[in-house]
Amino acid sequence: MAGYLSTHVLNTAEGVPGAGIAAELWRLEPAPVLVARTETTADGRNRDAFYPEGAGFVAGPHELRFGIVAYFAGRGLAASYDLVPVRVRLEADQGHYHVPLLCSPFGYTTYRGSGAFRLPR
Repeated sequence: MAGYLSTHVLNTAEGVPGAGIAAELWRLEPAPVLVARTETTADGRNRDAFYPEGAGFVAGPHELRFGIVAYFAGRGLAASYDLVPVRVRLEADQGHYHVPLLCSPFGYTTYRGSGAFRLPR
């Protein structure tokens, strides 16, 4: 099974999902290429699959890029950073990768989640 990737953005400053945040997935090797672009839903999850049903999946280093500054500006908050890059190595036969992003205007953190979430069909 090809790697499957989802994300979830939480605004920890206000305790709400990060809705409407631009998110991109880039494959980094052999040269950087944009794999997919999406926007988070009202509950902060990726609207579209990054690798739908494994289509075009290539194992290796990837980078999720989150456009945080526009999101916080829309909420009347000035973010200390513009773009949040999160690097993850996707491997074949490793199942579902879930990468949550917890952010505020002043910082962020991430981890590999449980992968319990799947996009609706």
